[in-house]
Amino acid sequence: MKTKEEEEEEMDNIKSYNKNYALRKIKYQETQIINICDLDLVGKKINQGDFTINISKEYYYSEEITKEEATVLLKDASIINLVGNNIVELALDLKLAKRNSVKVIENIPFLMIFRFTGIY
Repeated sequence: MKTKEEEEEEMDNIKSYNKNYALRKIKYQETQIINICDLDLVGKKINQGDFTINISKEYYYSEEITKEEATVLLKDASIINLVGNNIVELALDLKLAKRNSVKVIENIPFLMIFRFTGIY
């Protein structure tokens, strides 16, 4: 039989295992900006010709989140910056963008979404 500490550690491991995305939130004036990328891409550099993109920890990572947490954030944010197959597919499944809006560099999809609200 497991101790309470062992059960808690097991639950923490399960929660951590289900966290597939790196998230960084930025608040600018009244706007919520979120950067989300597939967790396995953090720290990766990709190149296309003389163009390099650094998927840096500083820009994309302040915490790890689950698919469910990502779904809530994607539905609420005003400006969204996404990198990776899984997170971009999630945004497309939620109908937040069209497939032709996705840019692919070295087989890694990128998607930016700007949601305008209010009266203009």
